[in-house]
Amino acid sequence: MPDRRTVALVTLGCARNEVDSEELAGRLETDGWQLVKDAEDADVAVVNTCGFVEAAKKDSVDALLEANDLKGHGRTQAVVAVGCMAERYGKELAEALPEADGVLGFDDYTDISDRLQTILNGGIHASHTPRDRRKLLPISPAERQASAASVALPGHGPVDLPEGLAPASGPRAPLRRRLEGTPVASVKLASGCDRRCSFCAIPSFRGSFVSRRPGDVLGETRWLAEQGVKEVMLVSENNTSYGKDLGDIRLLESLLPELAEVDGIERVRVSYLQPAEMRPGLIDVLTSTPGVAPYFDLSFQHSAPDVLRAMRRFGDTDRFLELLDTIRSKAPEAGVRSNFIVGFPGESAADLAELERFLTHARLDAVGVFGYSDEEGTEAATYEHKLDEDVVDERLARVSRLAEELVSQRAEERIGETVRVLVESVDEGEGVYGRAAHQAPETDGQVLLTSGTGLRPGRMVEAEVVGTEGVDLVAEPLFQGSPALSEEAGR
Repeated sequence: MPDRRTVALVTLGCARNEVDSEELAGRLETDGWQLVKDAEDADVAVVNTCGFVEAAKKDSVDALLEANDLKGHGRTQAVVAVGCMAERYGKELAEALPEADGVLGFDDYTDISDRLQTILNGGIHASHTPRDRRKLLPISPAERQASAASVALPGHGPVDLPEGLAPASGPRAPLRRRLEGTPVASVKLASGCDRRCSFCAIPSFRGSFVSRRPGDVLGETRWLAEQGVKEVMLVSENNTSYGKDLGDIRLLESLLPELAEVDGIERVRVSYLQPAEMRPGLIDVLTSTPGVAPYFDLSFQHSAPDVLRAMRRFGDTDRFLELLDTIRSKAPEAGVRSNFIVGFPGESAADLAELERFLTHARLDAVGVFGYSDEEGTEAATYEHKLDEDVVDERLARVSRLAEELVSQRAEERIGETVRVLVESVDEGEGVYGRAAHQAPETDGQVLLTSGTGLRPGRMVEAEVVGTEGVDLVAEPLFQGSPALSEEAGR
């Protein structure tokens, strides 16, 4: 009997890409491919690229070249690019990077097995011609659901698949295969974005905003719980818009309590929130629902009014601080993170000072700071009054230093707090690490537990914060005695 075809998925970029990779894995395994972890052990290495900013695109190209270097030295015979960069550039990427044996767009995902087999057999699948995916669905959100089935929406694989197609247990299985055994997993709430931020190209290659139906989100969450997942993170380009194309802009408020009640799920986290779209009811649900993390991933980007208007965004320092005061009045322990762009075209010294004023008073738990650079196809790329690169670099370094100092101070404020820590790794040499409710995976720091007796990944444990290491916390589990008691405390 011949060896099964093998494939490795290498994922770059955000949590949305991770969900897309697991859908591709589900499709491939269903069609007889064997999934392997390392590209060097695969007949085909599939690189799920990121096309957001220049640094991410460079990482994607490097990953493709690294996989290509394996050809001729082991099992790897072909390297294929998928994901946002492949979708955004298509033929242009294929011409610029002949090392890739194929460049597949989102429309190829449903036929991914056939595409890879063709490439593996030495055939050529024509790279797609990029198009503005915002034009594929009606402008009116209310009219989109009827047309969405005809448009490729990665990560929207259906639940309750026909018998023989579902790649996992039970009638609730989605078209998805987990690629990591961690106790946390992302669930895609929607795809695309209707906002027109002047610096962002994502809507052009991810398309208009389309919500997944609540039943599919619930079904996938139940399936993940069966796989041992304890925390789900809801992801999309803009979770605050969820439900607007289903006739209920407040749908997230009713869905969150249902997700939190799924048997086996200990914590539900919501990411990617737009400050201008925050609603009192959504704040109430996020701060008061048992099992839902009081966590606010708010996309501020800046706080100076003139810069925000040039970005085609809304708000200002004082309104943003009022929003944070409202959140913390309901949940003083709430976690807040955000990203900011410095050096935007026309940003003055006064604008930068205004951003620093906001950061100083906002008490954010995690901050990402990026220097502005032109993204082709965006409105901001056409703006005048661009700042010199050395000015952008200086401002980036300055604000990054301030942010690092402030998030360390915020971590120190948590000393003495009791936190619920989801244990993620237990290593005799490295220690026991996990995350509290205010810490999202990979972006917001972690918690080092001073004792790991009886603990294992997936356990939730109460602990008191006793120290900090920058943004990270050091915490002492609130149990004493035997491993049996430790197990009980972690349930």
